[in-house]
Amino acid sequence: MGCWNDHRSRNGFATYGGGVTEATRTADGADGPRGGSPETDIAAAGARIAANIGRVVQGKDDVVRLALVVLLAEGHLLIEDVPGVGKTTLAKALAASVDATVRRIQFTPDLLPSDVTGVAVYDQESRAFEFKPGAIFANIVVADEINRASPKTQSALLECMEERQVTVDGVSYELARPFLVIATQNPLEMEGTYPLPEAQRDRFTARVSMGYPGREAELAMLDERSTADPLATLSPVADAAAVRELVRAVGTLHVSDAVRRYVVGLVEASRRSPHLRLGASPRAGLQLLRAARASAALAGRDHVLPDDVQQLATPVLAHRLLLTADAALGRRSAEQVVAELLSTVPVPRGR
Repeated sequence: MGCWNDHRSRNGFATYGGGVTEATRTADGADGPRGGSPETDIAAAGARIAANIGRVVQGKDDVVRLALVVLLAEGHLLIEDVPGVGKTTLAKALAASVDATVRRIQFTPDLLPSDVTGVAVYDQESRAFEFKPGAIFANIVVADEINRASPKTQSALLECMEERQVTVDGVSYELARPFLVIATQNPLEMEGTYPLPEAQRDRFTARVSMGYPGREAELAMLDERSTADPLATLSPVADAAAVRELVRAVGTLHVSDAVRRYVVGLVEASRRSPHLRLGASPRAGLQLLRAARASAALAGRDHVLPDDVQQLATPVLAHRLLLTADAALGRRSAEQVVAELLSTVPVPRGR
């Protein structure tokens, strides 16, 4: 696993051997709910975090908002795109905006599952095995280039992401809350990558692509980052306790029976689609509803609308779907299938 010498980098992460980094931040400038209605508090906190991230990630408001939706839905985010468009920057900026324990794992072909989860080590003095926590033990875990590690190492995240615990040698250890995995990956056609297993993809609440920046945003980046790294000056604007409270408040938002039936109708329709050999799982429906709640709260509402579900259906569902061979040969995409589902499943009226 390499040596464990601490090397403090400019962005505040402490670098350890084996490509694992960690930081526990101070509460300078941290802000929590201000005592208004729950939806007002959530919207205000979301605006502060978004503005903070926007200092580094410019011209990507929709991507930043989706990252906040996933955070408040207590889910996990997969950022997929070509190298150099800011995937890791977005992950770091979100982590830097929350005063919590943060670890970064650089996924490489030689990374071991025990590097992620931890390992039991025999202690000569006590004559007993002692558990040494792995890099997954943090509030926010940045899994950089996750698909460069072997499927065996990728699978080390399965229990962590779903059950928020780690089991080593028959003993389970709970992870701190909030717990968020932000993973980045390069397209599969690039060299040195492994596909994420279906079970792994299904544990990510949403997938987003950064895309290239607009002309003005790229010009601003050239001007502002030629001499300094804006991540180095980013301070947290919320803390772990505040995020836990915001997550709890999101879970109380009203969801009508009609909206629930709409979510179930979408996932059921995906299982019947002639273009798919694997439709959306029950977990997908749960995460779509949680994400819709978070989106409604960020909009300052105390209830979920069908519009919230529609806006999030593609990022929440598309990465979980497997096309049939005929659909793939016909160059049909999972995003197109989701659009077809949205156009065919009846939309409920009202709340």
